[in-house]
Amino acid sequence: MSGVIEEVFSIELPVGEQFRIQRCRYTPSNGETKKRISIVSGIHGDELEGQYVCFLLGEWLRANPDKIKATVDIYPAINSLGIDSITRSIPFYDVDLNRIFPGSKNDFLPAQIADGVVNAMKGSEIAIDIHSSNVFLREIPQVRIAKSQEKILVPLANKLNIDFVWVHDAVTVLESTFAHAMNTLGTKTLVVEMGVGMRLGKAYGHQLLDGILHLMASEGFLSIEPPKIRFPIQSHVGEVAYLNASVPGLFVPEIEHCQMIEKGCIVGYIVDPLSGERLDEIIAPIGGILFTLRAYPIVYEGSLVGRIFGENG
Repeated sequence: MSGVIEEVFSIELPVGEQFRIQRCRYTPSNGETKKRISIVSGIHGDELEGQYVCFLLGEWLRANPDKIKATVDIYPAINSLGIDSITRSIPFYDVDLNRIFPGSKNDFLPAQIADGVVNAMKGSEIAIDIHSSNVFLREIPQVRIAKSQEKILVPLANKLNIDFVWVHDAVTVLESTFAHAMNTLGTKTLVVEMGVGMRLGKAYGHQLLDGILHLMASEGFLSIEPPKIRFPIQSHVGEVAYLNASVPGLFVPEIEHCQMIEKGCIVGYIVDPLSGERLDEIIAPIGGILFTLRAYPIVYEGSLVGRIFGENG
C-alpha cells in the first residue's frame, strides 16, 4: 500500500513557475486519525541526511501497512528551492528559512512558506525535524532541546536511538525556528542533527529509522514490538567544551569523529601548506566524547573545529 502524496502549500514564482510543498500521508486501513506524527526534512537546502531517512521510513510503511495505527505524514523537502540549487537558504532571498518561523501569509515569500509549513503540520502530536550539520562540521546523531522544553522532550528524545541529547539555552535563536513555533502550538517537536552537509550517511539513516520506529511504536502510532535501541548520553550531567582555531590554515585531525578522548590529548593540528610548518595544535581541554569534528579543513581564526562532551566527576 502506497502513501497518498498531497500538496499542502503552493505559491506562484516569477517566470510562470510554482513553489510547492508536498507530503506523503500514510493512514490506517480504516482512514485518517486525529492522532498524527510529522517527519520533516529539508528546511535547509544543503542538508540531505533526512531525505534518506524519509525514504527508509516510507519504504517501511509501504511494506507494513497493517502495522499503521495513526496518521503518519512525511515531508522530505520543505525548502525544495534550496535543495534544487544546493544552497542552505532560500535562493534569491538569501534567507535562512529556519530563522523566520512562524511566518506570515502577508509577508515576503520565505515568511509565507514558513506560515504554510506551520499550518500544514499544526495539530500533529509529535514532529521530528531532521537536520544535517553544515558542510564544515560532522555531527554524531543527536537531539538538541531548549532548556524550557527539557521535561517534555527529553523522554521522547531518549526513544530515538541517537547518541547524545544536548539541552542548551540558546533561546534567542530558537524562538524563530520551526521547532520553537511547533512546540509553542503544542506539537512536541524534536530537532535531530547528524552527519555533514551535502552528504548522506547510510549508517546514520538506518540508526535513526530504528529510533523513529521505536518512538512511533511506544507512542501508539505503530503496532509493532519496539526495536532495541541505545540510550543516549545526556548533556545535563556534564559540560560541553568548544575547540576553536587560533590561527588560519589547514586543519588536520589526529583522531576520528565520535571517539572517547582524554584531557590533554591532541585532537589535530593547524598547518601551513606553503611553509610546511605546524602553526598550532588543538588540545582537548576536557576528557569525553568528541561529538562534533570539522569536516571542511580550511579554517580561520576562531573557526569551530570540534566539540567535546565530558561528564561531571
